[in-house]
Amino acid sequence: MPLNSDLPETAGERPPRHGPLTGVTVLDVTRVVAGPFCAMMFADLGATVIKIENPNDPDYTRTFPPLVEAGEDRVSAFYAQYNRNKQGVSIDLGSQEGKALFKRLMRKADIVIENFRPGVMDRLGLGYEVLKAENPRIIYTAISGYGRTGPNSNRPGYDNSGQAAGGLWSMNGYPGQPPVRVGTIIGDLSASLYAAIGTLAALREAERTGEGQIVDISQQDSVLSLTENAVVRYTVAGEVAGPLGNDHPFVRPYGQFPCADGYVFFGGYTDKFWAITCALFGEPEMARDPRIDTMEKRFDPEVDAGVVRPLIERWFSRHTKAELEEMAGDAVPISAIKSIDEVIADPHIQSRGMIVDVPVSGQPVAMLGLPIKLSGAVSAPHAAAPGVGEHNASVLGRLLGMNAAELAELRERGVI
Repeated sequence: MPLNSDLPETAGERPPRHGPLTGVTVLDVTRVVAGPFCAMMFADLGATVIKIENPNDPDYTRTFPPLVEAGEDRVSAFYAQYNRNKQGVSIDLGSQEGKALFKRLMRKADIVIENFRPGVMDRLGLGYEVLKAENPRIIYTAISGYGRTGPNSNRPGYDNSGQAAGGLWSMNGYPGQPPVRVGTIIGDLSASLYAAIGTLAALREAERTGEGQIVDISQQDSVLSLTENAVVRYTVAGEVAGPLGNDHPFVRPYGQFPCADGYVFFGGYTDKFWAITCALFGEPEMARDPRIDTMEKRFDPEVDAGVVRPLIERWFSRHTKAELEEMAGDAVPISAIKSIDEVIADPHIQSRGMIVDVPVSGQPVAMLGLPIKLSGAVSAPHAAAPGVGEHNASVLGRLLGMNAAELAELRERGVI
């Protein structure tokens, strides 16, 4: 079992969430998204996640829009989305008392997650070797732009750094035009996902052996792993992947097609799906047309442009996105290309619990749910993201036995 599965709760403590990670304690020393998202997943799954911020320099995404206004309060829904279900403690890790306080908390924890540039925690005197001496079971998860090793490890990095250095940026956009970044922070998000997987693997090992370890996650590594066949296309065939727009390098038809009220994705490239599609749209004989009767023939770019695509566009132009999904969605790979408002309203997304209400300034705000669905999970309301140091008294009292006078003294000296 995790180290702190029997920690008692005290009055004033946020009610614990229950889930498969109940009893796991995480110290979240991260900011922005690459790190907070990872820790949020642990919190969603039942872990006790304690977000630690500098009382004088907290996570600056607290100011990111959109802001929810309630009276004089303006609270970031962006921040809330990645920090829900956590408890908030404020500690100045630059002070000697703050370092000592963090070490005491770390002795009670199973996992520390940080996303500073490599070397920052060491310079604070809170690097892995120091923490390991205090708690040999500690899992130390470090997320950075380029990882803890290698010639570029000391470089600062953002999401766009990962997209650029990992090759993904060079592959996105349209042929003959400058590359385009992926339209979301895929470097941050993928690093957080890999960090969660690696941390769970290390936690399992610590439970088995009693030994913790470092989980070293690089945004560049994470992005590179998302480039599909680009690496083997180059190492085997010498092809350098470039922007393809909405096309696939060798699979056709497989991409974006216009319809009566927008666009759909259609991927009926196999002989089976092609025959079904031809029949659905009233021209079954096209599946036997000698120009396009095999998958290999339809792969040819000229055949695709001259025969296949015009045929599909003629079929689809007669129908709306909803009509196409209704008539063909259960039979062949066809999906409306939806705007975010359409996705949020999608009954399937709603039924999957992918839009959840989280309180922000006392108001329910709909935001992203957790994609991980466990059959044994018990649904529970989400708790608000914590204010800076909101749970100092409950967390430090429960874990470290500190009383009100001690907390007041630390607060007076600016330690918390």
